Parts: sequence; C-alpha cells; structure tokens
Amino acid sequence: MRRFSLNQWTTRHWPLAELAAGCASAGVTGVGLWREPVADYGLARTGRLMRDHGLAVTSLCRGGFFQEPDALENNRRAVEEAAALGAPALCLVSGGLPDGSRDLDGARSRVADVLAELAPYAGEHGVQLAIEPLHPMFCSDRCVVSTLGQALDLAAPFPSSQVGVMVDTYHLWWDPAVWDGIARAGAEGRISLFQVADWVTPLPEGVLTGRGMLGDGRVELRRFREAVDATGYTGPIEVEIFNDALWAMPGPEALALTMARYEEHVA
Repeated sequence: MRRFSLNQWTTRHWPLAELAAGCASAGVTGVGLWREPVADYGLARTGRLMRDHGLAVTSLCRGGFFQEPDALENNRRAVEEAAALGAPALCLVSGGLPDGSRDLDGARSRVADVLAELAPYAGEHGVQLAIEPLHPMFCSDRCVVSTLGQALDLAAPFPSSQVGVMVDTYHLWWDPAVWDGIARAGAEGRISLFQVADWVTPLPEGVLTGRGMLGDGRVELRRFREAVDATGYTGPIEVEIFNDALWAMPGPEALALTMARYEEHVA
C-alpha cells in the first residue's frame, strides 16, 4: 500500500481539508489533486495542508485542451501551480476538435505545436508534462490523443524530464499495442504516473462518470501493474475513478473501499 495514491476525483465531493485528514488517518501518503478545488481552497493554503498531513502531491490535473485560444497561457499557469504544490507531473488532456472543425490531423498538430512552447517552461519549473491518452470515444470533444504510441510520439522530441506519459488502465486496456507501449515508455523514462480504474459493461448512461471500481470490470489490472513495474517504474499508483455511486458515499467509506479493492486487484 505504500505506493497507493488517492486521486481527488475518486472522492470528488469530500472537502479538501477532510480528505487530507482522512488520508493521513488511513495511512495514505499520496494524493492527486485537481486545479479547480485547489483554486477554491487556495494554492498556498493547499500546499500547507498537504505538508501538515504528510501527503505528497503525486499529480496535478489538469492542463491541455490545446484547441482553446488561451491554451498556452493557461497551461503555463498550470505548470506554476504544479511546481508550487511540489507535484512532479502535470496531467495533460490534449483536448478535442475546435468547434465546427473536422480537421483531426490539424488538432493533433496543434498539440505538438503547443508542447514545443510549453515543454521548456515545464522543465524550468521542475514539472514533467504527462500526456494522457484517452479512450477513442473521447476523441472528438476531449482528447485527440487515443493511444500510448501516439502520446510517446508526441513526447519524443523533448527530454524525458520535460514530457512523459500517463498510463491509465481505463483508457488503454483495449489498445492491442499497449504492452509494447508500456515497455517503450519505461525504456525512454517517460512513465510520469500509473493510474487505475476498471471498465464495466454495459457502459452507464453518463460515460464520463462510468469508470468502474477496481475489480468490477474487464481490465487486467494486475497485469498492467506488473507490466509497468517491469520497466523499472517504482512511483505512485493513483486510483482515479469517476463514478456517481462512489461519489455519493461518505469520503472515509469510499476511501476504505478503494484501498481494499486496490490491495485485492492491483497490489
């Protein structure tokens, strides 16, 4: 359990101060934070809260959405926030197609163009940009990067200290090239973070909130963990589950369930 990290969105409605106290009480040492609740609580105040409870910030979510006109400015702020929190990785969800556009190649080129300007800035701040490929069903509106191979190709022009990738079981379990991609990511030193959630069928109506609790779905979670470990990755394993039923549970109860399932199906 020493590598277990709770992504804040797994217990989305648990107030930040209570989450910090609850994690510390449960022996959790890492949390992945989201920019919006951090902004509400205050950046400096959040940093103090984490330190006071002995919690490392394993990632900050999120940057990206490069189709937006203010993408570069917004992502520079996100890098600064990650650095202030001591988060080693800033999760990048690339964004989808601009409104009214069908130019998928152009959208992917835009990702590469913004990365070229953003990567050195991240390096100056000691933050690794973590490109997260999302399942292809999100390609049009949320993420034009769908495979680990695509993410690694986008990262390739930059030093690994500046740009890496996220390995997320929910988004990558279907990819027939994922095992080779994980090996490549490890060999290149680009695994920024390993995240776990399960894929349940039939998909719930709200696809965005349809991630399954660990062990409830079809993903070979332990196989993923073993593949990532085989590359030499020893970093945190962050549980990130968007699920309405889980969000309706009291925070301590949701955390206890998540930790138990992690130990059973991932560790």
